[in-house]
Amino acid sequence: MANEMRTPDAGAPAPTPPQFTTDSSTISAVYANFCRVSLLPEELVLDFGLNTQLVPTPTETVQLTHRVVMNFYTAKRLLGLLNNVVGQHEQMYGALELDFQKRMRGGRPTTPPAGH
Repeated sequence: MANEMRTPDAGAPAPTPPQFTTDSSTISAVYANFCRVSLLPEELVLDFGLNTQLVPTPTETVQLTHRVVMNFYTAKRLLGLLNNVVGQHEQMYGALELDFQKRMRGGRPTTPPAGH
C-alpha cells in the first residue's frame, strides 16, 4: 500500500552524508573559554568570549566577541560531532574533569613544563 512505511533493505549500505565543498580563504580564528547559551523558539544562540580571570569570578565582566545562531537541527548535528570528538580525545588522553577544584586537587600541572 502507498501509506505503508518502507524499511531499508538489510543488505543495503547506510546512506553517507553529502560532502560539501567549502572555502576557508576568509575564515578567522578566535579562542574562547566562555560560552553563553540563549534559546529562541526556532533557534539556538551561542555567545563566545574570553574570561581572563585565573579563578572563575562571576562578578567580573566577560567580554563577548562572537555570536553563532543556528537552528536546532544544526545544533543537534553539532552536539553529535562534538560528543564524538571529545570521546575520541578522552580515549587517547583520559577523562576531562570539568570541575576546576577537582582538577586542582588532582595534582595535574596548571602550566606546561618548561621548554614546551
